[in-house]
Amino acid sequence: MLFFIHKYFRRLMKATGGDKESNKHEQGGENKIEEPSEACASGCCPIPLLNLVESGNTKRQRRATTTRISRLNFVKLTTDSIFPNTHFASDESLPAFPDAFSSFITVYPQYGETQQADHIRNSEYYHLSSHVCLDYTGFSLFSHAQMHSSVASSSSNPPPSTLSQPPFFSISYKSASLKSQVQYGNQDTALESSIRKRIMHFLNMLDDEYSMVCTANRSTAFRLLAESYPFHANKGLLCVYDYESEAVTAMIESAKKRGAKVTSASFSWPSLRIHSGSLMEKLSKRKKKKRGLFVFPLQSRITGAKYPYLWMTMAKENGWQVVLDACALGPKDLDTLGLSLIQPDFIICSFFKVFGENPSGFAGLFIKKSSIAMLEPSTIARSIGIVSIIPARRLSQLTDDYSGTDLDAHSSRNQFEEDDIETISSFSGPIPTQICNGSAGADDVFSESAVTETQKRVKKSNQGESSKAQDEKEETSSSIIELELDHSMQAEETMSGADKSMEIVCRGLDHADSLGLLLISSRLRCITNWLVVALKKLRHPHSESGHSLVKIYGPRIKFDRGPALAFNVFDWKGEKIEPALVQKLADRSNISLSCGFLNNIWFADKYEAEKDKVLERRSSCVITIAGNKNKENANMGISVVNASLSFLTNFQDAYRLWTFVAKFLDADFVEKERWRYITLNQKMIEI
Repeated sequence: MLFFIHKYFRRLMKATGGDKESNKHEQGGENKIEEPSEACASGCCPIPLLNLVESGNTKRQRRATTTRISRLNFVKLTTDSIFPNTHFASDESLPAFPDAFSSFITVYPQYGETQQADHIRNSEYYHLSSHVCLDYTGFSLFSHAQMHSSVASSSSNPPPSTLSQPPFFSISYKSASLKSQVQYGNQDTALESSIRKRIMHFLNMLDDEYSMVCTANRSTAFRLLAESYPFHANKGLLCVYDYESEAVTAMIESAKKRGAKVTSASFSWPSLRIHSGSLMEKLSKRKKKKRGLFVFPLQSRITGAKYPYLWMTMAKENGWQVVLDACALGPKDLDTLGLSLIQPDFIICSFFKVFGENPSGFAGLFIKKSSIAMLEPSTIARSIGIVSIIPARRLSQLTDDYSGTDLDAHSSRNQFEEDDIETISSFSGPIPTQICNGSAGADDVFSESAVTETQKRVKKSNQGESSKAQDEKEETSSSIIELELDHSMQAEETMSGADKSMEIVCRGLDHADSLGLLLISSRLRCITNWLVVALKKLRHPHSESGHSLVKIYGPRIKFDRGPALAFNVFDWKGEKIEPALVQKLADRSNISLSCGFLNNIWFADKYEAEKDKVLERRSSCVITIAGNKNKENANMGISVVNASLSFLTNFQDAYRLWTFVAKFLDADFVEKERWRYITLNQKMIEI
């Protein structure tokens, strides 16, 4: 980042004639920018014009300086004002919630201006009062109150208005390649069309710039793109992730089979910032017009590190096509992107039904219209998971064969069979029976048939790999036929179950829109940075070396850090407590966390001694073959606990997490929990 700032100010100096000696060797646009100021200095132009140019540049410099100072002041205020000169050695020594909140408001008075978010939470998401949800990423479509009011109304005679219909939906799998779906699959159901339009508007995307394809989940979207991209011509696949993602891993495996050369960015220890020199070298290596895919998240969903937009611009300038992974972004973070300026070739987002309750949903793969032509037809891609959004069965439409118990069993089984739940995810709580009866039951009917059909398609595609050319030739015609069949079936179900002009209200998106980017960012900035400081204030008692209870990875106190934390808990001996155990114990306290695995970490020479102490081998990995350094390095990293905050997170959620983590200051806490499980005749936690 400092490199780009330095480069920006060098250009600014050249424009004002501040670096004339170096400008003698510059060519093109930068010389042209310098010429007016030189002419003015020679008297060819009126002096006021020179003063105007200098005044404009001075204002920009002052704004940049003011912004920098305000951010530094925020960091200093946070560091100096939250529990100054204080450490906590037991959970009993923590301040009570009213005292902690009073201190919090004193440090961050701007948090009081975000009461609108608290009002929305209390009225529309009242289930969050008893559960802390720190394991959701993506965009919530509906509110808890909306879903439950719909369930209540559907149990009696529902009103005739289409807007009051339950906002449930199911997904129906299609047999179509990505290219054929974009070109010929425009016959949406009324429900899908309504949701699609609302999502496009929410993300500030224009229909004439991007096409949206619905996929079963995030992993499906990444793999579908890998199976459709021409890696035989554009062999590069460069990913920028500081953690292990099942979705990206699926993409890499598919891309390698199709001839891609995969590389990854590295992240400098201990800050875990992007190793800029290495990434710039990989972006600019071997100049050619088309290099391949540059997969870039603007924010790490594990550490909360934010990355500059300029990396996407640099990738485009060097011939890469950009895939923007927006799954970890906040609900209004894309408002700062300016899609019309950067215009990524592909954007991937994930959507779920209800925050803190129902994680089922779908993913959206957005394709820039000008990039559609380069996609390739693929027989394998036809069996991966393009879906249609269709109305789910209402309670009155379920037959006597579908009891609540059966539906719950189906839902529970399919929840763990789907591959959209990544290793870093741990969705909050079970899906209530009422919701299952309204939506998950129909999902199961489609899921079972979809699994069978998918298996048949995969088998057929594997048998037909030898005749790939013939399959590709028949791809367009067969896809059109199958798409028409799918849509005809969906049309019948839609006609029988809902009005053709049915519209749906996405209150989850509406709430984010009503709050806006500035309010959400300010709220999360205060909570996240307070939590960072509060966790660092926990220290083991009577520890000779002064062991901290918590170690945080990635950015610490920072004005523009993302609302996610990666941390580990250590005992009084300095030994790490397994993240999975922390997650399980948190769940018993009604706090939902997730786990992740940090990798691609680069150690400078001065930190080389820490490397063996910090890195660990992934427990689930297979022993690598000797001499294969790439595989060996990929299996080395750091397993961590992750807490992801949303715009519905409040200070009390952060306080409850803090008090839970503080329980580990008691050296016997884990052992007490073990015996508690035995006493309650529950399954013991394996340690």
